Amino acid sequence: MYAVVKTGGKQYKVAVGEKLKVEQIPADIDSQIVLEEVLMVVDGDQVSVGAPLVSGAKVQATVVSHGRGEKVRIFKMRRRKHYQKHQGHRQNYTEIRIDAISK
Repeated sequence: MYAVVKTGGKQYKVAVGEKLKVEQIPADIDSQIVLEEVLMVVDGDQVSVGAPLVSGAKVQATVVSHGRGEKVRIFKMRRRKHYQKHQGHRQNYTEIRIDAISK
């Protein structure tokens, strides 16, 4: 059984027991969260596709940790103009563990 959920503007395929990193969620570590934007639920041969959301479907998860991703380096340059700009960015994330998928 798996589901497709939407959080942080992105869509993730999730199954019970797996961990994934999503955009930062304001929740404490070891707290339970509920993802209610479920786009699709697959249970064996039964496929439930929402328009756009599956009504009554929820995904329960536990917050495992918070952190920051790898640094992305940005380098901008204009040739022959003596312009160079260096920047860096680290995106915050929340790691969650999927506990249950309910239809």
